[in-house]
Amino acid sequence: MAGLPPLLSARALPVLVELTSIATRTEDPPTALRAMMDLFIRTFQADGGSIALLSPDTGRLETEVQFGLSTASMRGDLKLGHGITGWCVLNRRALLVPDVAVEPRYISVRAAARCEMAAPMSDGDQIIGVVDLESDRVGGFQLEDLALLERLATEAARVMQRLWQLGQLKNKARQLESLITAGQSLVTKLEQQELFDTLTRESYRMLPARACGLYLHDANSATVRLASLTNPDGPPISSEPIPLNSCLVATVIHTKRQAWFADIQSAEFRELGDLPPDPGLRSVLATPMLFEGEVLGVVAVFTGHMHRFDNDEKRLCAALASLGAVALQNARLYARVFQSEDVLRKNERLTTLGLLAAEIAHEIRNPLTVLKLLHGGLGTFPENDPRRTDMRVIGEKLDQLEAIVGRVLSFAQAPTSLHSRWSFSDIVTDTLVLVRLKFAQSKVTTEYQPPSRPLFVNAHKGQIQQVLLNLLINATQAMPEGGTITLNASVEDRPGTSLVCLDISDTGNGVPAAIRDRIFDSFLSGRTDGTGLGLAIAKRILISHHGNIALLRSGPDGTTMRITLPLA
Repeated sequence: MAGLPPLLSARALPVLVELTSIATRTEDPPTALRAMMDLFIRTFQADGGSIALLSPDTGRLETEVQFGLSTASMRGDLKLGHGITGWCVLNRRALLVPDVAVEPRYISVRAAARCEMAAPMSDGDQIIGVVDLESDRVGGFQLEDLALLERLATEAARVMQRLWQLGQLKNKARQLESLITAGQSLVTKLEQQELFDTLTRESYRMLPARACGLYLHDANSATVRLASLTNPDGPPISSEPIPLNSCLVATVIHTKRQAWFADIQSAEFRELGDLPPDPGLRSVLATPMLFEGEVLGVVAVFTGHMHRFDNDEKRLCAALASLGAVALQNARLYARVFQSEDVLRKNERLTTLGLLAAEIAHEIRNPLTVLKLLHGGLGTFPENDPRRTDMRVIGEKLDQLEAIVGRVLSFAQAPTSLHSRWSFSDIVTDTLVLVRLKFAQSKVTTEYQPPSRPLFVNAHKGQIQQVLLNLLINATQAMPEGGTITLNASVEDRPGTSLVCLDISDTGNGVPAAIRDRIFDSFLSGRTDGTGLGLAIAKRILISHHGNIALLRSGPDGTTMRITLPLA
């Protein structure tokens, strides 16, 4: 209280205490302003008054609360320098007008007003608004009233700053919580359109937006496409590609930086093809979705009024765009994994058909050999005997069948030229990468214990991966509620050779006891939807590689299969 004149101290002290206590009674700035207005009216016995705040967006004074004014006569906004209040803010000084009738700067709002005083609400060097009071008597306010009002206006500014800061902190906490929730939601979206809609919806919810759009950038065709738009009050908009040179977001894509546009309803924006046809949209903040230096798209936040986005809003939008970029790249990679898995399944079916054809051809060759031997032992017939021609035709068809069987068997065998030297651990690791999405969907975790030293095999990598895929998928299907697959590699030395052994264990319900001894037979399956060919083909592939496969154990607590291959 040292800064107060002595004559004002006794009068000012209870008013300052009550003014300061407003911040403890409410956290709502409009409620606090109304309480301040009521306090000022009571303290100075004023007949009218108002509190106007300086808008950071328009640079004008906007009336927040008033007393003694009708709705019709209430000021909307006021330019700096206009009227008594505008002059006070512009010149950063309090002003007392004992008789408004002789004051040229006075703007009449209340016909009964005769005396006016105003003081800027300042906190340090920052002016946030102005307090204006009116009296219906000439000389209704004195200089000591002006000094007290000036002191109260300064304290009122500090109270409002504390309330705004508290509100900003709470808002930041809510935004951070929403951002974490949004990030968790975004990274789980594997379908791209669902991802786009979630991103625009979350941006619309977290920012002061009337609409929010996501534009995808196609660098090859130099176009953008509106992939998603959250605009409850606006008309629908086309999602057709738009040339980049006729788009507002082109600036963001070229510079790879955020851009703010104050009023997109002005004339220079009317010909742009990427703006939603909603006349209620005013300002827009456009943020690039960057991933490793590449602009995947742009998130655009539209407001329904002139709005200057502050740094917190810009950072929040940048965080959402970054999360969206990572989630989009993640969704694209998952799509590629799905595609690779489909290709693998098709290849597996083709391989199955080829090996099945080889098995059939192998079974046909034995009776075909018998037929040829019997045919050759029938002797010859005279030239004029019709049976001579029949014997020739039968012999040709038998030779043709033998050639077909030979071609099928040759085709089914993997050419030795396709066998290469491979790291066994790399084959296993690459196979686990191929099925990681299926594991995630099935709630299956994997534990791979690689060999203690590098091991190499001469093999057809694709066929060995097919064996591993078959075993891993079988293990997954044996654990419908999820579980763990453990892979453990070791080396076994045998006379004349060394083998790499890979034990694949699951925590499933085991192989039915009735078929454990015959699980490698063709067309034998323990599932209603199984073909019974997977393990038979796997065994045939490993035998062709001079290896083998065996069932080590099986029971209610799981199954362990072992595959062996000779080391290179």
